[in-house]
Amino acid sequence: MAKPHKHRNKWRIRWKDHLGKRRSAVFGDYHEARREQCARQAEVDAIVAGTKPAPPPDATFGELCDFWLKVKTPQKKKARDDQSIIRCHLRPAFGALPLKSLGFAHVESFKVAKGHLSNKTVYNLLTLLGAMLRYAIKLGWLVKMPVIERPRVRVHGAEYSYLKSNEEVCRFLHAARRDGEDAYMLYATAFFTGLRQGELAGLRWAAVRFEDRLIVVERSFESTTKAEDVRYVPILDDLLPLLREWRLKTPGALVFPNGRGGMHRPSARIFQERLHRVLDAAGFERPGPGVRQVHYITFHDLRHSFASHWVKNRGDIFRLQKILGHKSIELTMRYAHLAPSEFSHDFSIFSAVGAQNQQWQVAAPTCMGIQKTKQIQTPARLPKGRVPLVEAVGRGHNWAK
Repeated sequence: MAKPHKHRNKWRIRWKDHLGKRRSAVFGDYHEARREQCARQAEVDAIVAGTKPAPPPDATFGELCDFWLKVKTPQKKKARDDQSIIRCHLRPAFGALPLKSLGFAHVESFKVAKGHLSNKTVYNLLTLLGAMLRYAIKLGWLVKMPVIERPRVRVHGAEYSYLKSNEEVCRFLHAARRDGEDAYMLYATAFFTGLRQGELAGLRWAAVRFEDRLIVVERSFESTTKAEDVRYVPILDDLLPLLREWRLKTPGALVFPNGRGGMHRPSARIFQERLHRVLDAAGFERPGPGVRQVHYITFHDLRHSFASHWVKNRGDIFRLQKILGHKSIELTMRYAHLAPSEFSHDFSIFSAVGAQNQQWQVAAPTCMGIQKTKQIQTPARLPKGRVPLVEAVGRGHNWAK
């Protein structure tokens, strides 16, 4: 190991790191330079021997973004979401920052800068940021992840639109039938099954099991379902004859093909413009100015309508969770408020126990042979000639005098 050598008025040291790359540093004192040289050489020897982990490379967050978009994003179902968040939010805020210096203060400043966005949006931004930083730790680019405090978001809020009554459902479906049988069957199936837009577009007749009265949901458009699993949805009595008749009219593989026999895309008119036309024909009013939603309901709100009417008609909420494909019951509980009348049958469920308990409380002292005795705290030392209060009361004395 070479000794420190003179560099102008200071001392320079040179060494090779664990990757074999030449390094150098300058110090004002020879002895300080010598100590640092020995310490850094010992660190390199320990890393090479495997007794000490290697330090992370001097990578920036922008380099992590590039690696994430190249390796991780293509594996995700909604790659465009990551691309948009990184391009519009994360890279502008953290791109030039070294990963090792990214800390809690930077994250908090980012939250302040995004204060004009909703809590749900900020929550999603920070969720992706956390996932990327955890991936950086796996890559060895980061040793410790900074604390990320995401805003609280209501998971099962009751704020959503849906067809609120049987009259609204009938009015909507009647208008859909007049618009076209393809629209009527798609909207009716959406209401009676709760399937998502992509699940209906990608549904094939092979997945409709009439003999078992089940629909096997395993795809959304041309990919897997949102939860990436398979679930089974019952074919209800009102839907069964409609589907049987529709099967005779659509001999192709898809249950709901477009006009060319292919699959409906997410931007298909039947999910948007035709739906709005049907709502107008059914007499539903559009929201006023300043409201983000275009019409009374969206296509996804037919799923909310199914779940809401299921609960209002005393359907089991845990069975509903399986039908909708929710991983957590918390998501399904957003519909529970629609069945408050269900508790009217439960208010007196323990009335027999309560009545018996009340009788027992009255009869218990006699039955158990227990006498109520008032506990009196007596002083440790009594004045001369005085007796405890219990004895005094028994003798007729007034101890207080």
